[in-house]
Amino acid sequence: MTDLRPAGFDRRRFLAVGGVVGAGALLAACTSNDTGEATNDNSQVATGSNDNAAPGTKVTIGFSGPQSDHGWIAAISKNAADSAKRFSDVTFEPVEATNEVTRQISSVETLIDKKVGALVILPFDGKALTAVARKAMDAGIPVVNLDREFDTPQAYRTLIKGDNYGMGVAAATYIGEQMKSKGVANPVIVEIAGIDSLQLTQDRSRGFAETLAKYGFNVTARQAAQFTVESGQQVTANLLQAQRKIDAVWNHDDDQGVGVLAAINQANRSEFIMVGGAGSANAMRLIKEDKGVLKATVTYSPSMASSAISLARLIAQNKGLSDLVEKQVPKSITLASETITKENVDQYLSLGFES
Repeated sequence: MTDLRPAGFDRRRFLAVGGVVGAGALLAACTSNDTGEATNDNSQVATGSNDNAAPGTKVTIGFSGPQSDHGWIAAISKNAADSAKRFSDVTFEPVEATNEVTRQISSVETLIDKKVGALVILPFDGKALTAVARKAMDAGIPVVNLDREFDTPQAYRTLIKGDNYGMGVAAATYIGEQMKSKGVANPVIVEIAGIDSLQLTQDRSRGFAETLAKYGFNVTARQAAQFTVESGQQVTANLLQAQRKIDAVWNHDDDQGVGVLAAINQANRSEFIMVGGAGSANAMRLIKEDKGVLKATVTYSPSMASSAISLARLIAQNKGLSDLVEKQVPKSITLASETITKENVDQYLSLGFES
């Protein structure tokens, strides 16, 4: 097959050991069930101690996720495994990764039958995996829902995810400000989405469209890809042929962005700016070089998998987060979406994953 990678891109599947695990490590270091001494004024104050990083009750954490067919998912799986290794009281039990819904359901049922202490599940399709997640919860096994949401909160004890709507807001804000600064009144804006059937893609597009509207802009052309290099290249080639002039492009995913940039380079187009999504190391290096159309990317860090393992451990051990007054882990945690440009890229490079 023809190499689809633009110059400077290395499509390694796995993330080198680095800062991306740091979010989970930080979570573990600042967790505690010890609320400290009572204050005289009866106020509730979290102590911020790190007692829970010490070995506690042993717990087996089952893990199920999609097949590692691109860099972000590969980083999710690796971060989860690496995070579990840091705890001597955690036994990590992953099942075979798959993009087939029926197989993922079956593998989760296997973990339920083994009576694991907690489950971390990144469903290939949140709606389709809702019933089996509820089955686990009904069996007394707390579920940490990672990234793609189940249909009901009854299917999980805690949800940790990226801010998909916020990704769209961040991308549109960057593009809107750039267009305004350049005096472009009616910009041609192209959106290359991910898998349209997923709620996360719909949320990203909604945040993008609603924020562009605040600038008086709209999406001129939009087409969904499949979060793969091949689909990104094909979709972009079609859009470039249809739009003879473009002012800005937002691509939802830096993995499929490898193909997006390949199509742009092959078409020899450079009249527009491009914003990526997720924060791959490949994209960040290109942003730092500042020699092409890619000027920014908005974060959606796979470090959330590290945090999911830490949360599952705390929940199974009936502990909470020391920086919160409440004694239990929150029901949901949404990570912020940040905009990476050449001005701040050095702060984020260690957190990138390789596409």
